[in-house]
Amino acid sequence: MSDTQIEDLHLAVFAATADMAAAAAANTAEVLRRAVLERGAARVVIATGNSQLAFVTALAAEDVPWAQITVFHMDEYVGIDADHPASFRRWIRERIAEPFGPARVEYIDGEAADVEAECARYEALLREAPIDLTCMGIGENGHLAFNEPGQADFDDARWVKPITLTPESLHQQVGEGHFPDVDAVPPTAISLTIPALLSARSVQVVAPEQRKAAAVRNTLTLPIDATCPSTILRRTPTATLYLDAASAGDSLDLLPTPA
Repeated sequence: MSDTQIEDLHLAVFAATADMAAAAAANTAEVLRRAVLERGAARVVIATGNSQLAFVTALAAEDVPWAQITVFHMDEYVGIDADHPASFRRWIRERIAEPFGPARVEYIDGEAADVEAECARYEALLREAPIDLTCMGIGENGHLAFNEPGQADFDDARWVKPITLTPESLHQQVGEGHFPDVDAVPPTAISLTIPALLSARSVQVVAPEQRKAAAVRNTLTLPIDATCPSTILRRTPTATLYLDAASAGDSLDLLPTPA
């Protein structure tokens, strides 16, 4: 493993995906244990998606005080039911709620009749108390949650809002096996905004796999603006980006060689 820093962003680079996942899981457990020790409870936002599977699998081996933890997720498709194979509610339920048994899980209702009212409801829940940890990834087009290039707002006053998926994100969902074709992907979603995600006391970004290598390179090198939303991580001193050898591959000239 090697550690480095680019501007305000800490990076942890590992040769093997399993080692990266184990380190991220250990970090999550430490942050949540510390919050529970200090205040008796913790609040965490957890990303869904294929890139988070190794990390969540490794989390099962950690001592986490789940009975004192409230879990949020960061996005959901509009119009999708909670049992759909691609539902992020289902992902959280099957991979976090059922195996770990947190005290509470707050779900975004993608089937809400009034999308704006659902955004306001979820934002109010997020703002009730500080978020201790955000666990997220980076989209192939540099999105964070579903804050898309050209749509993301680093200074958004809102914490939850509806968004329109870009063609790149639509294709990513198909490529990950969640939908049979682009036409089957819901075109809109409810998403936490950049300020909501980065409001957490600690931000953990897990981005393994070769398909994320270009996004990682863009995150570390492009100008910091909404053209590539993940570039804002370079102004986030509370954030650590966890990479494996594959995802770091396009950025080796910027990074120490992983052990």
